[in-house]
Amino acid sequence: MTLLIFTLLTGVIYPLAVTGIAQLVFPHQANGSLIVRNGQAVGSALIGQQFDAPKYFWGRLSATGPFPYNAAASSGSNLGPSNPALLDAVQARITALKAADPTNTQPIPVDLVTASGSGLDPDISVAAALYQVPRVARIRGMSEAAVTTLVNQYTEGRQFGFLGEPRVNVLELNLALDGIK
Repeated sequence: MTLLIFTLLTGVIYPLAVTGIAQLVFPHQANGSLIVRNGQAVGSALIGQQFDAPKYFWGRLSATGPFPYNAAASSGSNLGPSNPALLDAVQARITALKAADPTNTQPIPVDLVTASGSGLDPDISVAAALYQVPRVARIRGMSEAAVTTLVNQYTEGRQFGFLGEPRVNVLELNLALDGIK
C-alpha cells in the first residue's frame, strides 16, 4: 500500500504539479524557450544550431554525436589539452575561419575554436561575434557598423548583473540578419 501511495505522489501528482506551476509561471521556459518566426518554431534560445555558411555568424563547435548540436547526446569531447585530436580540431577550425575571411588579422577568440562542455552552447562571446563582423558584413553587402550595431543589440549582459560574461545568442543574431537582408 505504501508503494502505491508513494508511486502516485512522486510519479504522478508531484510531476503534474511542477509541470502545471511551470506552465503558469514560466510558460516560455517550460516549453523549451522556443524562437518562433512566422508561426514556425525555428529553434531554441537554449540549444545551439550549426551555421557554417559564411553569411552567418558561427557558434561554438559541438562535440555531440552522431551529428553536431544533437540535444539527445549532450556531451563534451573529453579531449584534454595534451590530446592531439583536440589540437587537430582547433587547427581545423582556425583554418576554416581564416579561409572564410583571409583579410581578418584579429586574434581568434578561443570560443570559436573549442567546444563547450555540453556541445550545445547557443551563445558566443562578444569578442567572437565582433571577430566575425567583417566577414558577415562583406558577404551580405552591409556596412560593418550596421552589423556591429546588430551584435550590440543582441548582446545579453551578465546574468543578475554579476554572473558570467556578456554573450550573444547566435541563432537570434542570425535571424535578425536574415530579417534585414
